Amino acid sequence: MRSLKIILLSSAFNGLTQRAWLELREAGHSPSVVLFTDADAVLQQIEYCGADLVICPFLKDRVPQQLWSNTRRPVVIIHPGIVGDRGASALDWAITHERERWGVTALQAVEEMDAGPVWATCEFNLPQGLRKSELYNGRVSDAAIRCIREVVEKFVAGFVPVPVDYSQHQVLGRLQPNMKQADRTFSWHDCSRFIKRSIDAADGQPGVLASLAGGQYYVYDAHLDARSGTPGEILAVHDDAVLVATGDHSVWIGSLRRKPLPGEETFKRPARHVLAQQLREVPTLDWSIASNPFNTEAYQPIRYRESGQVGELTFEFYNGAMSTEQCQRLVDALRWAKARDTKALLIKGGRGSFSNGVHLNVIQAAEVPGLEAWANIQAIDDVCEELLTARQLVISGVTGSAGAGGVMLALAADIVFARAEIVLNPHYKTMGLYGSEYWTYSLPRAVGQAMAEKLTEDCLPVSATQALQLGMVQEIGPRCPDEFGLWLLQRANGALSDPAYAAIRERKGRSDTQLMQHCRNAELEEMHLDMVQNRKQFAEKCRNFVLKRKACGTPQRLVAEWARAIELAG
Repeated sequence: MRSLKIILLSSAFNGLTQRAWLELREAGHSPSVVLFTDADAVLQQIEYCGADLVICPFLKDRVPQQLWSNTRRPVVIIHPGIVGDRGASALDWAITHERERWGVTALQAVEEMDAGPVWATCEFNLPQGLRKSELYNGRVSDAAIRCIREVVEKFVAGFVPVPVDYSQHQVLGRLQPNMKQADRTFSWHDCSRFIKRSIDAADGQPGVLASLAGGQYYVYDAHLDARSGTPGEILAVHDDAVLVATGDHSVWIGSLRRKPLPGEETFKRPARHVLAQQLREVPTLDWSIASNPFNTEAYQPIRYRESGQVGELTFEFYNGAMSTEQCQRLVDALRWAKARDTKALLIKGGRGSFSNGVHLNVIQAAEVPGLEAWANIQAIDDVCEELLTARQLVISGVTGSAGAGGVMLALAADIVFARAEIVLNPHYKTMGLYGSEYWTYSLPRAVGQAMAEKLTEDCLPVSATQALQLGMVQEIGPRCPDEFGLWLLQRANGALSDPAYAAIRERKGRSDTQLMQHCRNAELEEMHLDMVQNRKQFAEKCRNFVLKRKACGTPQRLVAEWARAIELAG
């Protein structure tokens, strides 16, 4: 297949856009990303680049008429719905209606949104109980990548997209309205499963507006529980979540956003933080690993089990963000697990992100954000220290994509196993940070000093395949989360005797704790300047991220990538 110049037109350089960019590069094409700021700027950038094809993996804005009407250069929209489906709430309705199958469709952009002819489609089974962000980052993202591959192949072959014929029985999708709060609303008297499904369908954005503890809040991150009480009553607190009674049982609510007053901006935070004053009389459940290591309760963000000679510690924090308190809980759990009579310690994330590092929302909500950031970075450093100093062979199971702090946390282990097609972002500069989590020790140990500097300076995503080639990852496992979990446990047990890891096992006894401490101290000196003294505008970048302020232009690092592609292509 000939190499194409491809523009990825997107509202943000999100996980799917990053996957598409990496996929196209690895296939030998020259992709570039243009973030949609305003129509004139987008048109100017795309015309200058001379692209063969424009693909929109994540676009909230309407494609300008001047762009989609150009017959020489197709503009293809990746829509998270089956053939015939139209509208901005495709996944919300699919979860709400409990569809058994769903899909992704690649459509040519036309004047009417999502109404163009079809380039490609990919369907999948839709399991019950998935929240929208988990569905989007998993099955939808996988199907979207398959559609993008097919679009590129068909474009090279001269394919003409096929208009949707709603008279055909196999075309099941229809135009659906944008889902409103009235469509999402529930009563605490409803059954738990209905409430959870309503919250799952609104996960990420916009949340479901509900009355709780005398106020109005958007609720997120729901988990079922068998306890019961008066509907709407807060029954208990555990870690950052609150347990709310429903019509039959109860649900844990992990995050809330207070309904803003006119002209006010509010953002998502851990439920216990938001309701702090209303929880004084509510009992706290102590389910720590130390008090009940093999607890089987439905809601347990930090879990532990043993298999053979391997102790498996799972931490599952909403959206991969790790607050100071969450890091402290994880440190306690790691210390307990390290004292067990095991030979390997497997740490892994949950079904969503692996880890994205410090909790920017909690930092932004603090009375002095810089000081909270400073406490948070030291707490996550403590997590990494526990991994680096364990007597057991430590194995990271990277279950999902990871941001800078999460990548470096994984690299604090002796061996890193990654799930197929995850995306790693091993850099800090875009947030105005030097970086910590022992990165100046762990990253050069994995990839060498020169490559470590390049990765942290280029600020570009890395695929699982690239990470394997670089030495950041030792093996790649199945893409399916359940299959990956089983594979991971098998490989963790195998790593104890596998000759391929003999050198790593031998290295355990030669860890340079003095160098580790030096790296940590030097990193924290830099981070104090960044977080407390705001040397490189971390405070502003954190605020813009938390409040979801739209980018004012395409990041220079992506423009530079495109400029290099043009230069290489002559």
